[in-house]
Amino acid sequence: MAGVSSSAEESVSLELLKMKMAEFAKERDWDRFHSPRNLLLAMVGEVGELSEIFQWKGEVPKGLPDWKEEEKIHLGEELSDVLLYLVRLSHMCGIDLGKAALRKIQLNAIKYPVDNNKSNDDCSDI
Repeated sequence: MAGVSSSAEESVSLELLKMKMAEFAKERDWDRFHSPRNLLLAMVGEVGELSEIFQWKGEVPKGLPDWKEEEKIHLGEELSDVLLYLVRLSHMCGIDLGKAALRKIQLNAIKYPVDNNKSNDDCSDI
């Protein structure tokens, strides 16, 4: 994993991220540290760092129109940390994250049918 190339048009899949993270950990002999518990705790730490970005901003409009470019870059880095730990955690647990996410969407569609929720302003269960 000497270099990571990306282009604006390149599609990134969960499988690609899983492979890149596995390679990254193997090259550094980190597999021995990547137990599900350790990965979960590391991810929670990254969620904390992500939360700090929004902590004192109040409500933030979609698209972040008032944010500086460097703030958006920092946000992308922290979101990526959370995603990468989640992908690695699912891999180490033997969970196909893409399939699990699609199944969860289907379950949510059953739990929250369109007709029952279209005008419901209460999103406390979501």
